[in-house]
Amino acid sequence: MEVRNVGSRIVNTYLYPIPTGYVMVDTGYAGELQRVIRRLGREGIALPELRFLFLTHAHDDHAGFLNALLSLCPELVVVCSRRAVPVLLRGQNPFDGGCSGLSARIFCGAMSLAGKGEHRFPPVEPRFLDRLLQVSPGDTAAAERLLQGSILFTPGHTADSISLQIPSENGSVIFCGDAAMNGFPSRRRMTIWMENPAAFQASWDLLLKAGADKLYPGHGRPFDTRDLMRYRQDIKSVKLYPLRERK
Repeated sequence: MEVRNVGSRIVNTYLYPIPTGYVMVDTGYAGELQRVIRRLGREGIALPELRFLFLTHAHDDHAGFLNALLSLCPELVVVCSRRAVPVLLRGQNPFDGGCSGLSARIFCGAMSLAGKGEHRFPPVEPRFLDRLLQVSPGDTAAAERLLQGSILFTPGHTADSISLQIPSENGSVIFCGDAAMNGFPSRRRMTIWMENPAAFQASWDLLLKAGADKLYPGHGRPFDTRDLMRYRQDIKSVKLYPLRERK
């Protein structure tokens, strides 16, 4: 399947085709909707062709314009973890865990100074709940048929993090959200925020076991899955720097 990226330099928003239209993987920040629509237009894709949105996790940079997209696309169905729903209804990232290193802590501090420290996004309206196809371990078959892929539960960055494996020309690829990263200020393919380092490492083991050729992260360029093996042991030395929740 051909994968396209209609996101920004900061957040990737992927698309891939299915017989009935397209699957979108994650949104971007709340203010990026019109930019994504313009990029869809340059790709020759109209909004009604978006049939499903796969949400890797409920953070402001991945679900920022989800509510607006549901308003514009009345047929769109969102596949997400059952654990994502309370966060989507609240419209604010959880503050469990912490920054995964000093450089990440400095970056998060800079975001706070820039007015983005609350990590809020427009909450999903309750009227859209029936369009959320919620998945949990052991209950993924219906969603996988629609997405034509396999859902992997990859917590650690957040408790609700999920990934999606789809076929490719040479085997398969995985959209992993923030279960791994490949861009500043992350290092060694690790995300800059971890709720649970042990769960994060277990998720890397699952991604490796899945045997995909490449990972398509939420931030940065796709990379060889084998990179996780190179850096896996470094997760054990991660020191978390918590942030105070902003009300």
